[in-house]
Amino acid sequence: MAWSIFLRTFGLVFLAELGDKTQLSTMLLSAQYKSPWTVFIGAALALVLNAALGVAFGEAITRLIPANLIQKCAGALFMLLGALLFFGRG
Repeated sequence: MAWSIFLRTFGLVFLAELGDKTQLSTMLLSAQYKSPWTVFIGAALALVLNAALGVAFGEAITRLIPANLIQKCAGALFMLLGALLFFGRG
């Protein structure tokens, strides 16, 4: 296993998920249903499936489009969305 890739991926996803709507929704579900293990298992499986889809899609799309072009387009889209939100259009 390439530990540097593993640690980099773990750190990035962990930080990206902190305080987002998924974490807040999971906290609310756990508080509402008083069944933390059931909520944990459901949320964990959903996140694993979501990550698996992302990996599969990412691997498939790079067969058609170079990774550096995807990265540049994603960066441009993030900047566009940020500008739209900043100027009140989003």
